[in-house]
Amino acid sequence: MCGICCVISLSAHASGSNILKEDILNNLKRRGPDRSQQLEKTVFHLPCWCLFSGHVLHLRGPMTPQPLEDSGNVFLWNGEIFSGFSMEREENDTQVIFRQLCSCSSDSDFLTVLSSIQGPWSFIFYQASRHCLWFGRDYFGRRSLLWQFNKESDVVLVLSSVSSASSNQWLEVPASGIFQMNLQDCVAHKSITLMLHPWRFPLRQNVVGEVVPVDLSIVSKFLPAYVSLVMNTATSLIAPIIPLNKEISDMTVESQLLSFPSSVADVEVLQKFLAEHHKKERVHRFIDVLSRAVKKRVLCLMRNSDPFRGEISDTDLKKSYIAILFSGGLDSMIIAALADRYVPLEEPIDLLNVAFEVTGQSNQNSSVKKCSKEKKKISPCKECLNVKNIVTGDSSPFNAPDRITGRAGLEELKIINPSRTWNFVEINVTLEDLKAMRTKHIRHLIYPLDTVLDDSIGCAVWFASRGEGLLTNQGASRPYKSPAKV
Repeated sequence: MCGICCVISLSAHASGSNILKEDILNNLKRRGPDRSQQLEKTVFHLPCWCLFSGHVLHLRGPMTPQPLEDSGNVFLWNGEIFSGFSMEREENDTQVIFRQLCSCSSDSDFLTVLSSIQGPWSFIFYQASRHCLWFGRDYFGRRSLLWQFNKESDVVLVLSSVSSASSNQWLEVPASGIFQMNLQDCVAHKSITLMLHPWRFPLRQNVVGEVVPVDLSIVSKFLPAYVSLVMNTATSLIAPIIPLNKEISDMTVESQLLSFPSSVADVEVLQKFLAEHHKKERVHRFIDVLSRAVKKRVLCLMRNSDPFRGEISDTDLKKSYIAILFSGGLDSMIIAALADRYVPLEEPIDLLNVAFEVTGQSNQNSSVKKCSKEKKKISPCKECLNVKNIVTGDSSPFNAPDRITGRAGLEELKIINPSRTWNFVEINVTLEDLKAMRTKHIRHLIYPLDTVLDDSIGCAVWFASRGEGLLTNQGASRPYKSPAKV
């Protein structure tokens, strides 16, 4: 993920020297370690000053420093294009999107470009011809973007991928649509007004898609009272999904219980489920869709070779380009098995297994009990989930449930493809490291989210993303740092 930031001041005398505090600038640089630069811009004929700060994590195409500028337009991008635009392998998605947006002559054209992007994204775009600032996130909000408003200062708006430790005034930019801010109007009326272009569901049966329900009162909760919000339904983005079901199926509870008499997914239950043709067809369709998504994810990377053409260079051998947050559970096992289909066989796949330190015999017993329950669930290889064999003799404080199921999953993957090098990376997190890193980095990255679940997921992902742990091979462990960026 890249780090992007924009500062808007309604004063031409503002200076960028002290606008961005050191802590937020450091957080942005950590998100984009490959290239950082800033651009200051005074808006022509307006008492308005802007600062654009871009920090790049280079994943594909030529290195493209941000922000991009052309004919007065300025662009910051944190995302990836997997489909929707025709792109050559040597192209950079930031440049492709910037060219498309610069060629737009109307709001409708602008929103059409954004609607076409298939992939996660957040962006900031200054449109010089109309003195407009556009910003927003994809339909699912998969890339971080926060905003902060200030009525008492010349700096009226700050947009950033991450927050600063010294302020708690940051809120998430709602993924309800794309926001447009006309700087000329803000200066003229001495007030801040945002226009929201909402998502619209795609056409179905030649009927114009309905606007995705947006409650302006809910969106306004993310804004201070002095910021006005208006919605423009005349121009909308096309959502990537159709509306979800609004009616409950006619299937009765009794028939559901008869179809699935057991809550445990054993072989007999699954065979009965797949015996029905339409259910089996849906399962295959789901696997096909997920498989195509994984294929794009693992192959749309900057390599010294081109896996699409079957080319493997010597420098790619023994280097991991793909790492999977791996618990040995159903989700990570399926992702790993699908990735194995498309990642060149000569490339290792890193399995990042995070375990937080546990203390006391009771915690260890709970790990065994949890994994014993896993034995009752379906597995094509009983030996792989022989928990007693995996746990025996291991009194490590990192012998957490995910570590046990992770090791079992590793054995299963070795059976699926014994020719693949599977790097099982044991990332052991001590209580001291957890407390220190949570205070120093993690809580600022997940802010403004602050629930226990947000913290748990944030900590696991943060330690996994470092890729630093122990690689065990034939009983011997050695320090290892994953080179994978994805």
